[in-house]
Amino acid sequence: MRDNRYSRRRFLASTAAAGTTVTVLGTAATLPGVSPAAAAGAAESGTDSTTSAAFGPVTVKSADRRYPDLVWGTNRRWVGTPDSVRLVGSADQVVAAVQEAVSAGKQIAVRSGGHCYEDFVTSDDVRIVIDMSCMDKVSYDPGRRAFAIEPGARLGDVYRTLYKGWGVTIPGGTCPTVGAGGHIVGGGYGALSRLHGLTVDHLYGIELVVVDKSGTAKKITATRESSDPNRELLWAHTGAGGGNFGVITKYWMRTPGASGTDPGKLLPQPPSEVIVSTVTWSWDKMTEAAFSTILRNYGQWCQDNSAADSPYAGLFSQLKPTHKSAGSFSMTTQIDAAAPNASRLLDDFLAAVNKGSGVDYRVDDRRTISWLHAVAYWPGFTAPDTTTRFKAKSAYMRKGFPDVQLKAFYKHLTRDDFDGPASIVMITSYGGKINTVAPGDTAVPQRDSVIKLHYISFWQNASDDDRHLSWIREFYQEVYAATGGVPKPGDVNDGCFINYADGDLNSSQWNGSGVPWYELYFKGGYRRLQTAKAQWDPKNVFRHAQSIQLP
Repeated sequence: MRDNRYSRRRFLASTAAAGTTVTVLGTAATLPGVSPAAAAGAAESGTDSTTSAAFGPVTVKSADRRYPDLVWGTNRRWVGTPDSVRLVGSADQVVAAVQEAVSAGKQIAVRSGGHCYEDFVTSDDVRIVIDMSCMDKVSYDPGRRAFAIEPGARLGDVYRTLYKGWGVTIPGGTCPTVGAGGHIVGGGYGALSRLHGLTVDHLYGIELVVVDKSGTAKKITATRESSDPNRELLWAHTGAGGGNFGVITKYWMRTPGASGTDPGKLLPQPPSEVIVSTVTWSWDKMTEAAFSTILRNYGQWCQDNSAADSPYAGLFSQLKPTHKSAGSFSMTTQIDAAAPNASRLLDDFLAAVNKGSGVDYRVDDRRTISWLHAVAYWPGFTAPDTTTRFKAKSAYMRKGFPDVQLKAFYKHLTRDDFDGPASIVMITSYGGKINTVAPGDTAVPQRDSVIKLHYISFWQNASDDDRHLSWIREFYQEVYAATGGVPKPGDVNDGCFINYADGDLNSSQWNGSGVPWYELYFKGGYRRLQTAKAQWDPKNVFRHAQSIQLP
């Protein structure tokens, strides 16, 4: 997990330098039990994020010993060569960095947690990287009745701070090291999404640094209030991914319809405890018939139990078939321990998935643990160490697996000409509360899917790049052979997920569907995103291989 020494240093520095009343959770106004009157002098207004900044800016160039650690993210396939990396501590510092880059004619990229799957931050044209990792505060803003999350905050820290301070959370991802910056804006999801929806379903507002048509960088805010002239800009940040319109310097989160001034009632309250489960099947005696039965059963279960009022709404699961060279594959599940008959529901789910397979699974883990431990520490849903090389792809499904897809799964996961024990497909239960939102209400249009798939292959050495890339591309193309090698929206499939960015979708070599990459991600909402792009980034300052294009 993250080293918290920086937060303590900032605490000491800010109190010594300015006498400001602060806590490790933010200003005094952020703490439960502090009266509005007592906190009035210290509360953030929501329009200026410079008052408590004690860090930066720091410019790191290639001769600096820190440079090698700041020019790559979790995917070691991509290492950048920017002229400099600018570490920032406030929105005003971001304005200055953006203005400097624009005035010098240098291409900008932004990094928060470093989990970008493609080379969007490291491509050769990027000359200045704005590193948001030190903007990591999580606090409560009483003026907006919303929780403020800075983009550098890692999800594990977001969950701990929200829960320990106010007993609430956001329904975000299960990898605690992912940065909030790219995760939220892409429509992040996780183990509570079947109960509470996507991250963007709770997004109230953003603070953003944009560049106008005159080339001037400036801060603006956008909220979902009907009277906000920038409301359409907020909509564009409800699932379009990062690097499109500007630099997000703050998110405000509040559940739609939440009323009152009690912070503990303005975001979802997670379960106190969850029952976690991991079961494993051996490849040793796994036949094609048995394997296909397990995947077919899982898909059918997801299809049958995707309603928001299902007794299984509190159950989240990932079936994770790995290549047979791993020796086995597993399924990891959690369910709200307070749900009626939770243990029996879990038993029934496991039985339904394995029914008729003719093989037995091994129970590796089953226990009741606190929700906070599950989301911040338990390794059940966390992928292998991603400080390595990898390639990933994605798909949404509206129904369970057709036989032709099951055949492709078995073929490529049991290929003898490929050895990839860390090559996996994470097949995730979806739907529930997610599907109660209309497709046009956010920039995430996939609102009737029941399964989400994350194809990914991990490896260590550059000499193995071609082997792993060929395997995952051939696998994916055969699964979706009927629709041009990609999950073209239709009766069964429903496109791709922008947070699992896949540059292959831009290429006719790998995408023969006739559907461009942007429609696989955004469907008909792309035109609306382009309109927002023209208004708030008319000079196309913020761009990468899969950014929103000017109309």
